[in-house]
Parts: sequence; C-alpha cells; structure tokens
Amino acid sequence: MKTVVLLLICLGVVTALTRKQEAAEQSRRKAALATTPKTKQEQEQEYEDDDDLVDQCPEPNGYFPDAEQCDKYYDCQDGKITEKLCPDGLVFNDFSPQHEKCDLPFGIDCSKRPKRQKPQPSPHCPRMHGYFAHEDPRNCNTFYYCVEGKFNMITCPDGLVFSEKTGICNWPDEAQKKGCGSRELFNFTCPKVDESVAATHPRYPDTEDCQYFYVCVNGEVPRRSGCKLGQAFDERSGKCDWARKIPECKDWYKDQLTDEELDALENPPPKPKPTGGPSRRKSNRPTV
Repeated sequence: MKTVVLLLICLGVVTALTRKQEAAEQSRRKAALATTPKTKQEQEQEYEDDDDLVDQCPEPNGYFPDAEQCDKYYDCQDGKITEKLCPDGLVFNDFSPQHEKCDLPFGIDCSKRPKRQKPQPSPHCPRMHGYFAHEDPRNCNTFYYCVEGKFNMITCPDGLVFSEKTGICNWPDEAQKKGCGSRELFNFTCPKVDESVAATHPRYPDTEDCQYFYVCVNGEVPRRSGCKLGQAFDERSGKCDWARKIPECKDWYKDQLTDEELDALENPPPKPKPTGGPSRRKSNRPTV
C-alpha cells in the first residue's frame, strides 16, 4: 500500500513539473515571436484587420463616400457596412447620406478622392458612361455620349465647342479646349475700340455668311452667333432682320428657300385662338 501511494505521489510531482515546463516553454515561444520580424503575409493580414476596424459606418444608416476613390461608396444598414461601386464612368454624389446616387463627374468635387476604378473602354467610349471629346483634337464641336459602352455622336451648334470640363457645348473662350479657341476657329479678329464701345459688346457681320455675325465680348473676345432662318444680320442696325430687306443679303436664301417659303416665314398665319370650353367662372346669378 505504501508503495502505491509513493508511486502516485511521484507521478503527481512529475506531472506538476511537466506542466511548469510547458508553461515556461509557452512563455519562451511568445517572447521569441515578439522579437521575430513578421512576414509580409502576416503584416498584410494585420493591415486588413486594421481596415476592418477603420471601415465602420459613420452612422447606423446611410450612404457614405470612400475617402480616396470617387466612384466607391458604402451602404450602411443598421450598422452593417457594404462596399459598392458606381457604374464605370459615374461617381458617387455625396450630397446627402439619405440618397444613393451615382452621377456624371461634372459638378462633383473629386479633388480629395481622385482615385477611380479601372476603365472599361469600348469604341469612342473611354469609359462605359459619360460625355467624351472626339479623338481628333482638331475636331472641336463633336463629342460622344456613352451609355453601357455604346456611343451616340453629337455635334454642337455652330460657333460652340465641346467642353471636357462641363460636358456641354460652350463658347470657345469658356470651353478652353486646346486648339479650339476663337482665333483658331474664326477667321475674324475684333477691331480695336475704345472702352465705351467695348462695354457695349459690339457686333460685326460675318463677311462670308449673311445669317451669322460676331459679338465681341468686352470688345475683345469674338463669339459667333446667328439669326433665325430667313433672316440676316443688318450691320446698320446691329440686329437681325428679314434678308430680303437688307440690300447686300437680299438674295442670300435664293438657292435655299422659295419666295413662297420666305413669304410664309415673314408673314406667318395668325395663331388660332384657343377654343373655349365650359366657363369655370363662378356665376353671380342666384340659383332658383
């Protein structure tokens, strides 16, 4: 019996020593890990874990922009965050957390979050959605409207230039497209005038086209404008009038419109008066 008890005691001592040794070994391993440089994979995992902690919802519900990428945003529902991307070419409009809206980039400030997703180009469309200038930089007034990577070609009205900054047609001096300024487009230079005349934005005829004329903004920057069909610019009055009343332009539309068509433009039939239905006025007559 004593032998058995002694044996059990010895086994207990050995077990206790073994547990102490295991604890010491674990402490030693932890200390070694703390001083051992982490692998790149371990560091990236830590960064991902940190990002998970950072990417929290600012509010329990709403739509919030990414801090670096203009077409990325986050959908928060009851504190649960979901990362989303706008369609290629559009950016997230962060005007209100209550609205989930992707828009064309014109008019949206992406200066603090300039990154964008990788483009998905197609013929004439650098991105799937948007307004884009013609590939030929010398083509100033043609641009493409792209939807789902399919394009429509659009031409600006005469005298205007496509602006890549605003996505619309604009005056050459405002569009500021390289190679498409007033000097490059128009064979016309505003005459030198004094300040009082310049302040009136003087007008001058287009010597090659009776229907058009130039407005010199502040007496310096020419903008080409035009009269409506059948009319021409009268240099004497500085206004548009019927071409047949202006001696130097009386035959301008001869090869375009017949005399009958010009007569119809100059003397349009009176608009028919609207036919009156039942009167909605309240009657002042007493009811019987």
